[in-house]
Amino acid sequence: MKHNLKHYLATNPPWMVGTMAVLLAIGFFPLQLWRPLEQTGYNLLFRLRPPLEWDDRIAIIGIDDDTLEAYQTFPLPRDRYTELLQSLDESYPVVVGFDILFIEPTPQDASLAAAMNQLGTVVLARTWETTTGDPLEPTPTLAEGAANQGQILHQRNPDGITREATLWVNSPNFSIPNLTLAMVEVENFLRDAEGKPPLVPLPPPNQSQERQTRLLNWVGDTANFPQYYSFLDVAEGRIKPEGLQDKLILVGFTATATNDPLQTPLNRDPPTSGVYYHATVLDNLLQDRFLEKLPLWGEMLLLFPMGIFTAILLSRRPLFRRVIFVLVFPIAWVLVALLLLSSRHFWLPVAAPIGTMLLSVGGVQLREQWEKQQLMQLFEKYVSPETANVIWQQKDDFFQDGELLATQLEATVLFMDIRGFTSISEQIPPESVFRWLNRYLDTMTRCIMDHGGVVDKYIGDAIMAVFGVPFPRTTEAEVQQDAYNAIAASLTMCRHLDQLNQHLQQEGLPTIHIGIGIHSGSVMAGSLGGSQRLNYSIVGDTVNVAARLETLNKQVSQDRPYPILLSSQTFERVRDRYNGQPITEIQLRGRQELTQVYTIIQ
Repeated sequence: MKHNLKHYLATNPPWMVGTMAVLLAIGFFPLQLWRPLEQTGYNLLFRLRPPLEWDDRIAIIGIDDDTLEAYQTFPLPRDRYTELLQSLDESYPVVVGFDILFIEPTPQDASLAAAMNQLGTVVLARTWETTTGDPLEPTPTLAEGAANQGQILHQRNPDGITREATLWVNSPNFSIPNLTLAMVEVENFLRDAEGKPPLVPLPPPNQSQERQTRLLNWVGDTANFPQYYSFLDVAEGRIKPEGLQDKLILVGFTATATNDPLQTPLNRDPPTSGVYYHATVLDNLLQDRFLEKLPLWGEMLLLFPMGIFTAILLSRRPLFRRVIFVLVFPIAWVLVALLLLSSRHFWLPVAAPIGTMLLSVGGVQLREQWEKQQLMQLFEKYVSPETANVIWQQKDDFFQDGELLATQLEATVLFMDIRGFTSISEQIPPESVFRWLNRYLDTMTRCIMDHGGVVDKYIGDAIMAVFGVPFPRTTEAEVQQDAYNAIAASLTMCRHLDQLNQHLQQEGLPTIHIGIGIHSGSVMAGSLGGSQRLNYSIVGDTVNVAARLETLNKQVSQDRPYPILLSSQTFERVRDRYNGQPITEIQLRGRQELTQVYTIIQ
């Protein structure tokens, strides 16, 4: 088999396949291919995670449908907000933050500013115009009455879901906190004046980041927010003052007609109201449970053990185990990510690790498919398809580092060639010789392969075949079966050769006569050759004896039904099935006694 086995079989080791899968996965990062998948994974984890408990210090006063229906006007007049603050003055809230822009001056601003000043802990919202970038700030009158201001920017991802909180907007000249940070700043300032510890330490601004963000840890479905109050009920005094005492209150729109939608992993269709974004930011601040995540380089490093371990684990494994792994691993990884999200407020990426695992599985599958293709191409020309499949299934038993392992085994060797080939080849043109010879070789090869034999090599017009490779036989019955197969193949070749000769004679081409020699014994099988070219072949005295028996056919003149000579070692294994006739005796190398040679007469 004159094929370069090392070229075919010395493929990359499994860890290299895994590494290539990881490098491919890392290449997806700058292309943002993982991002939409990770966002889907983020949504999935929040839907699977049990809801958290909202911080009970947070309350929301919503301008809802009942409020708008009662007041019959939108936007609400400023004196309505004055009424709200006057009502809250009896409750002694910690701080009140308005998720509402007061950018247009009105005649009621002075009274509203006075109510703000009276309460002393009101924080107003500001933002920027989306197209021009112009600031949208509270009117000067209201700004003077407020205790602080905070920006209400929140950035939506391409799928419409808000996943990050913009804590600070920074520039070289200023840093503006989020509305909720501004609320906590007010309370911390008051507590510091009283000598008390801060309500909660705030993350400092980082001037190197224009927008300083944190990953949001959504608490739960906003429909289940526990301390929600209608604006109308509070403003008209229907809520007991102690219900809002010591609360951090957010005031915002929740009516369905207002244009302040917010999509979260838990509130997407329909969306919720933007004020719940600030409630979530405030909750994450107070509970110190913003989500942590790996830096980008950490995510990339995580993929290396993922891809390499997968490739090593699944290499040389049956397909059903790979299918089980592909089904079980993603579930297990999601469960790990879910556990970290629930217990440690840590967001573990889902898509990239699972995707890397799938790439690694695909790489292993492609590698072995390529290897199988090369093995099949290598062997299927010399053995039956059934034998080739067995070779693939048991390849680890005799392949190592791209080479066939040397193995000592019992086999039956068959040699055959054409009688008078030289003189025949001189009678017809060279191109006709090859067509004629190939028809013969093809017919004989199919007979050998159909009986489980392996064509070791073609030597001009001669064929060397082996029965009993590449797997060592473990029982005498198996060794005997190889001898049976060799005789059966020889008889079949004789019958098929008669049919071929009839066609050749009709075409005016020379007919073919052959001689066959068969011997059973010990051989060594393995890779032969150098680094540039390898053959799978067998060596040993058994090969020499079979070749000698084939040549002996030329010296036997007596009539016999088949041009087959076999040694006594082979005949002893087949005599219970085939009739034989002694022909002559020969002296085998290394033996003093003569060896009887037989022919098959059936």
